[in-house]
Amino acid sequence: MSTSEAQQRWKTWREQRHEAVSAPYGPLALTGTHWLADSPGGTLPANPAVPGRWTQEPGGVRLSAGPGDGLTLDGRQWEGEVLLGPDSGPAAARVAHGGRKLLVMRREGRWAVRVFDPDSAGRRGFAGIDVFDHDERWVLEGLFRPYERERTIAVENADGRERSLALAGELAFGIGGDEHTLQVSAEADGSMWAVFADGTSGRSSYRFRFLKPPPPAADGTVTVDFNRAVLPPCAFADHFICPFPPPGNRLPIEVPAGERNLLRR
Repeated sequence: MSTSEAQQRWKTWREQRHEAVSAPYGPLALTGTHWLADSPGGTLPANPAVPGRWTQEPGGVRLSAGPGDGLTLDGRQWEGEVLLGPDSGPAAARVAHGGRKLLVMRREGRWAVRVFDPDSAGRRGFAGIDVFDHDERWVLEGLFRPYERERTIAVENADGRERSLALAGELAFGIGGDEHTLQVSAEADGSMWAVFADGTSGRSSYRFRFLKPPPPAADGTVTVDFNRAVLPPCAFADHFICPFPPPGNRLPIEVPAGERNLLRR
């Protein structure tokens, strides 16, 4: 692939990334994550209020709503009682209050309700994503080395709590003649992701970033393109619970490639 073709593909990727981030129910729209274990009475915190009574059960979240709550279920005005399972995403959330989507989620056995508001201050103030210039020198040949069995470690998250992070193996690549590695997690489709920091973190870029390489080939080879390093969700809204880089994922060099910081009006 020529340099001009690579840059054009990167430009298209940037445009698609911008659209996804600024979508009505994208990460900028998140205004609250309410853990039901912290709301034993079933009433969620205000700012603004979330109508209904939400209580967790072994099989899901039970929602009770009256005629004055103004909730919709599956797109229709609704009152009564229903047991909800986890939603696949904010746009597909079954319950809504006006334009707000009320997403049910489950993490490590804990249930929560997330509120996505298209009229959030985050969306209204969004002015883009600052990026480093595209640089072909940061498109590297990598090798995925899977662990014999998946490892789970405790990692601090952006909300101050430690949570489990499953690691499938390490991704090795060379920079300036030296080998570096990142511990990576694996998705069901074979794709990988790593949370990492480098010499630019907290200085000319956000304090940490995500890298999402494609699935490796049968021999483990994979392209490692740092031009597509992205900001974590918690860079867009404080209510996300992104994991910090695990031990070994703080590169001892600067990586001036990929997304840098959120731009606001």
